[in-house]
Amino acid sequence: MKYLFAAVMLASAVVGFSEAASAAGGCGPGWYRGPYGGCRPMRGAVVVRPAPVVVAPAPVVVVPRARACPYGFRWYAGRCRPF
Repeated sequence: MKYLFAAVMLASAVVGFSEAASAAGGCGPGWYRGPYGGCRPMRGAVVVRPAPVVVAPAPVVVVPRARACPYGFRWYAGRCRPF
């Protein structure tokens, strides 16, 4: 049983590290992290970018919210707190 557990832990670690390595530092394909942490394009690499998608704006409807907290309290840090 402990060999099975060890095998499962090893497999999950390998999968976790392989996905992190393919993320290219969080910048995406064709980009890399620069010396100050910003994303920079790779020079000389052919990067195929998909065409931008234009979406028509939807009408905006504003509905007043019901009070979440009783009078004398306010919503702060995820809960109702007194003034």
